[in-house]
Amino acid sequence: MAVYFGVDYYPEHWPRERWETDAALMEKMGIDVVRMAEFSWEKMEPQEGEFHFEWLEEAVALLAEHGIQAVLGTPTAAPPAWIIERSPEIQPIDSKGVQHFFGGRHHDCQSNQNYRVHIKRFVTEMANRFKDNPNVIGWQIDNELGNSHGDLCYCPSCAARFREWLQARYQTVEALNAAWGTGFWSQGYSAFEQVNPPKITVAGHNPSAMLDWKRFCSDLIVEFQQFQIDILRSICPERQFITHNFMGFADKVSYFDLAKPLDFVSHDQYPGGYFANPPHQPNEKLAASLDFVRGTKEQNFWIMEQQSGITGWETMGRAPNPGQLSMWTMQSVAHGADTVVYFRWRVCTVGTEQYWHGILPHSGNPGRRYEELKDFIHKVRPLMAEIQGVKPRPEVGIVFSYDQEYALQIQPHHPKLDYVEQVVKYYGAFYKQNIPVDFVSDQSDFSRYKLLIAPLQYLMDPALEEKYKAYVKAGGHLLLTMRTGVKDRSNICMSDRELPGALSELVGLEVLDYDCLWGTDLKVRWGNDVFTAEKWSDIITLKGAAPLAVCASEFYAGSPAVTVNAYGDGLAYYVGNEPGVELMDRLAQELVQKAGVSSLCKAVEGVEVMARRSDEKEYIFVLNHTGEEKAFDCPADWMSYFDGQTNTLAPFGFQVYTKTF
Repeated sequence: MAVYFGVDYYPEHWPRERWETDAALMEKMGIDVVRMAEFSWEKMEPQEGEFHFEWLEEAVALLAEHGIQAVLGTPTAAPPAWIIERSPEIQPIDSKGVQHFFGGRHHDCQSNQNYRVHIKRFVTEMANRFKDNPNVIGWQIDNELGNSHGDLCYCPSCAARFREWLQARYQTVEALNAAWGTGFWSQGYSAFEQVNPPKITVAGHNPSAMLDWKRFCSDLIVEFQQFQIDILRSICPERQFITHNFMGFADKVSYFDLAKPLDFVSHDQYPGGYFANPPHQPNEKLAASLDFVRGTKEQNFWIMEQQSGITGWETMGRAPNPGQLSMWTMQSVAHGADTVVYFRWRVCTVGTEQYWHGILPHSGNPGRRYEELKDFIHKVRPLMAEIQGVKPRPEVGIVFSYDQEYALQIQPHHPKLDYVEQVVKYYGAFYKQNIPVDFVSDQSDFSRYKLLIAPLQYLMDPALEEKYKAYVKAGGHLLLTMRTGVKDRSNICMSDRELPGALSELVGLEVLDYDCLWGTDLKVRWGNDVFTAEKWSDIITLKGAAPLAVCASEFYAGSPAVTVNAYGDGLAYYVGNEPGVELMDRLAQELVQKAGVSSLCKAVEGVEVMARRSDEKEYIFVLNHTGEEKAFDCPADWMSYFDGQTNTLAPFGFQVYTKTF
C-alpha cells in the first residue's frame, strides 16, 4: 500500500492512554505512515541485553488499527548513558583535542569498534523483532548523519582508521609524500604511523592533508551507514525499504555516496530556517535543496521531516502564516517528493526540542495547524496517488562536487567566497525564470542537458577535462567559471601551463593574472548596461573566444569578464568573477536563449513554478511565497487540476495544472 502523508511520532514521550487519541486524530487528518524510535535506544535497551520492544510493538499495532503504517529508525544517533559509562572513549574528540560528552545527541565516534559491537547487537535484535511485522514497511538508518557534528572526530580510533584509509589510497608512504607535497615545511613522512588527523596547528595546515581528511571522514560516515544496512539486509525482507534522512547542502558527507546503497533517499525540509537564523530561508535555497536531494540518487524521494510549526531550540523562528505549511508541502511535492512526513506530531514538553513545534501544540489539542494540514491532505491525496514516480525533467544541469566544496573550504581565497552560496546563485537565476534545474555529480551523464553549469571547478583531472570537452563538442552548452582548473585532485596547484589548464582550448582563453576583490566590487559592462561582480576577477586573455561582457573598473578595465567560445557543435562560456544578482540574471537570459531552454511560464516575482512530467502528462505547480495575492498568466493549454482555480493566487497559496501531450 502506498503512503503519502505521515508524521514523526514519539509515543515514548506521552502516557499510554494518550496514544489512542493521537492515532484517531492522525486517521482523521489523513495520516497513513509514522516514523518512530530513531532516538529511543535507552527505552528499548535500558541495560545491555535487556530488551523492551513491547511498547513499540504496541504502538505499531495501535496505529495499524487506524490504517497507519510504521517506519522505524535505528536509534544509533543517541547511545544511552550506560554505554558511555562502560566505554567513555566512544565520545568524540574535536580538532582541539577536546572530548564532547553525553547529554545531547551524536555523542559518538562512528569508527569506534566498541560502539559498533553495541550497534550490531542492538540493530540485530531490533531487526529480528520487527522483520515479520506486516505494519513495519521500512527503516531509517540513524538520523541526519554528519549534521549534528560541528566538528569531525579526531580520536585515536579515527586516527588509526585514517592511516588505514591513506595506505589503501596511496599504497606507499612515498606516494603519500608526493601527493601531499610534504617537502614544504619539512613535513615528509617515513611511515604511515607518523600521520595524524589535521588537528589545530601553530600555523596553517597542509591543504592536501586536510582535503584527504575531509574525504576520509565522508567515507567513514558512508561506511558507518553501510555497516547498519548490511545488518538489516541480512535479516529483513525486501518489502521493508531502507532510507536515510539527508539535510540539503550539509557538508560532512557526500550525499552522492551516501545515497547509493539506499532504496531511496529522504530529506528534512525546514523552510523556516534553523534556530531562527535566518527566520526564513531564501526561496531559491529551499527549492535548490529539494532539487539537490533528488539529484543525489536521480530519483524521487521522501520528505522525512517537513516543517509543521515554529522551529527552534534555545531561540525560535517565526510562526508560519496561514496557508504557508500547505504551500511549503506542495513545494516539496513539486520538486519530487512522493511522500511527505511532518516533524513532528506534537511539540515535546521536555528536552532540547521543547520549542521545535509540531502539528499539535504542547496542550495536545488540535488547532490551526492541524486543521490546515487536514484539509490540505484530503484535498491533494488523489494528486499524490497520480504522480507517484513522475519526476521533474529539467533541461539544465548544475554540477555539484564535494571535492570542490572541501578544497574551497580549506582555501576560500576571499573570506566571503562560499561554494554552496555561489552554486545557489546560479541556480537562483534559472529559478526566477521558472526554468527547472537538476543537480548532478561530475560522474553523471551530461548528455541529457541542453545547458550545463559547472561553477568553481577548482580541482581538475584529465578524465573530467575530456568529459567537458566531449559534452560541448557534441552540441552541449557549458558554463565554466573563475577558479577552474587551478589544482589537481591532490589539491596541488597545476604548473607549466596557464589557467584554466587543459580547458583553455575549450573556453578559448587564458587567465594570466587575477584579483581578489577585498572591499570593492568590479564594474562589468555588457552592451550598454553596467553591472557589478564581486569577490574575484580573472584577468583574461582571449585565445579565440568572444567577449560578451568586459571589466569596466580596476587597472584591467576593458579585459573580458564573460566570454563564449564555439567548440565542436556546442558553446563554452566562461565567467571570470562572481556575478552580482543583475549580472547573473543577464547571463542566465543569454544562456537560456542560446541553448533553447524553455521556461514553464512567464515569471512573477515571489511566485515559483515547477513541474513533474511523464511521457503523457505534465503536472505544473504554481506556488505563492508572498503574503499578497498574485496574478499570473496561465498558458492556454494548462488545465486546472482542482475545481475553482483562477489565475490569482491567494497569499501563501498554490495551484496545480496539467498539460497533456
